[in-house]
Order: sequence, then C-alpha cells, then structure tokens
Amino acid sequence: MRATVERSHLLKSLNHVHRVVERRNTIPILANVLLSADGGLTLKATDLDLEVTETVPAEVGQGGATTVPAHILYDIVRKLPDGAEVSLDSGDGSRLEVKAGRSRFALQVLPEADFPDLTAGDFPTRFTLPASAMKMLIDRTQFAISTEETRYYLNGIYLHVVTVDGKPMLRAVATDGHRLAQAQVEAPAGAEGMAGVIVPRKTVGEIQKLVEEPESELIVEISETKIRATLGSVILTSKLIDGTFPDYVRVIPQGNDKVLKVDKGTFAGAVDRVSTVSSERGRAVKLALSDGKLELSVNNPDSGSASEEIAVDYPADPIEIGFNSKYLLDVASQLESETAEFRFADPGSPTLIQDDESGSTLYVLMPMRV
Repeated sequence: MRATVERSHLLKSLNHVHRVVERRNTIPILANVLLSADGGLTLKATDLDLEVTETVPAEVGQGGATTVPAHILYDIVRKLPDGAEVSLDSGDGSRLEVKAGRSRFALQVLPEADFPDLTAGDFPTRFTLPASAMKMLIDRTQFAISTEETRYYLNGIYLHVVTVDGKPMLRAVATDGHRLAQAQVEAPAGAEGMAGVIVPRKTVGEIQKLVEEPESELIVEISETKIRATLGSVILTSKLIDGTFPDYVRVIPQGNDKVLKVDKGTFAGAVDRVSTVSSERGRAVKLALSDGKLELSVNNPDSGSASEEIAVDYPADPIEIGFNSKYLLDVASQLESETAEFRFADPGSPTLIQDDESGSTLYVLMPMRV
C-alpha cells in the first residue's frame, strides 16, 4: 500500500475513528486502525461493539491495506505542521512508513486479514433526517442515561416511533430510575413501523460528535441487532443493547395539578448557590412553595445551611418537596424557553417539568426526602 494524503484530511478522519479504540486492549488488533488504499484512503476502527469507517481523498500509488496502532498514528499526525503532505507506505508489509517533510516514522503493523468486520447483515429500516434533529434528540436526553451496569437496558437511549395526535413522531427516551428525559421530532419518511431500539451510551456519544454540523443530513439504518448512521463520508455501525426498555409512559404523571412557572435562569442560579453547602452524597435541596413565592433551602449538618427566595408564578396550595440539586440543574440546562413549568402532585410523587412553549421535550424527576 502506498498513498499520499493531506494532513488536515487525515487528522479529521483519525479524530473520528481513533476515539472508538479503547486504550487498554487484551486483543492487539483492536488497538489498531485499518488503512485501505483504493481510489482514496479508508480508515476503520472498532471495539467489536462499535465500528467507524471514513474515506478521505488521497493520491494512491499502490492499492492495499494494513493496520497500525490508532493512537500512535493519531498523535503523529496531530503533531505534524499544518498543510503537510503525509506519505504512507507499507513496503514489504512488515512496517508502515509515515513521512511528512523531514519527519520519518516506521510503525509496527498487524495483518489486515485479522481485522474484525461488524457491517454484515441487512438493515430493513432506513430513513434520513437533518443532523440538527438527531442532535436535539441526543442533547435533550443523554444526561439521563443510566451508568448502572446491572440494569444494562437503561445504559442507552430508547429510540422509537409513536403516534401523537395522529402524527408519527420519532421519540428518544432515557432514564436512570431517578429521572427521565423525553424528546421527539416529526418522524421522517421510512421510520414508520420501526422496532424500538436501545442505542448504547458510547454510540450515542459518537453520533453526537458526528452531528456537530447541523446543516447536514444523517442517514439512519436499523436492523434487529444493529444501527448504522451515515453522515457524508463517515459510516458508524453499532450493536444495539439486547434488552427490553421499561414501560416509561407509566412513569410520566398525568394528574399533577399544582403548576409552578419560573424564570429558568433565576431558578438555576438560586439552586446552584444554595447547593454549594449540600452534601456531596445527597445534594438535596428543598423547595417550599406558597402563593407567588419559592424558597429554596439546604441544611447540611456537616457544613451549614443556605436559603434563597425568588418570586414565581404559583397560585396553587403550598407544598414542600425535595430534589437532587444536580438533577434540577441538568434539566434546567436542557430547557429551551426562558420559562420552566413544573407540575407537582404531592411531596412523594414524580414531578413533571416542561418548557413553557415547546411540546417536544419533557422531564420527570423523582423527589427526595428532605
């Protein structure tokens, strides 16, 4: 294999693919990136659950393929000067020579035949949606993904199609048992009838980095066991979580009649300030609501207490309820409008939080004893 590629193209592509490679690997080939030269230069990396492939323009002197350590190649290219032309030559197949200007590197290789392939199989569901729509779905829900490995079926985002007011909607849901986040967009053509799938946390993070250019179009393909996302020249293929997502609809409260409307920025600032003295473990903050007034307070026997009062729109009966302050701040940071709407039932029941205007997202928080 012999090819020449511009440093900026190679670096951008390595930036996409090298993140998939785990730094500690018991299987040596998984620490490598597969380089294939044939009309362009194709890079591929995998951790056996997730695979990213990208093709970049290159002058190919001789076709062929090899694999080299992904993180070392990334670090080399990252340190080369802007505008450098990078020459890759696998010669007799025992080493890969990397040349740029006066720099020379000879990297150990492993045979490309040993490199695993994830992409086999059909993808019966296929649809295209704006990258900005997928970005919104992920941004609004990702923070609520569970990190608890025992309930592995919560370690991702549940992507499925539902009918709302006669319209099919593509909905993303994540929950860790203490909070739930839901976001939805109009379902694109081809998504109707798709099976609900759980997209793993790592895959969600990689798709989120891919959709940073919101004007582009994202092609999504889904099978029973895999999801494939294509954006321009980047193809990401991932296994899905094999499990059943819980019936989350039962958790979303319907009859909460105590409605609080509060300025999002004012509320988040007050929560942030009073939680300074909260314990690291509990992070509990108490909300005491009465007519037109919200008092936030924290009482920590180890470090002291804090309270702050803010004016709110709350015409209902007084209520005192506690929440994890971090969860409140996470939700506040995702709301789009300036006014947050809280719907309470009683101090022991789930609370519903929504944007005052947008109907595309909702959040559910379980209260804490304070």
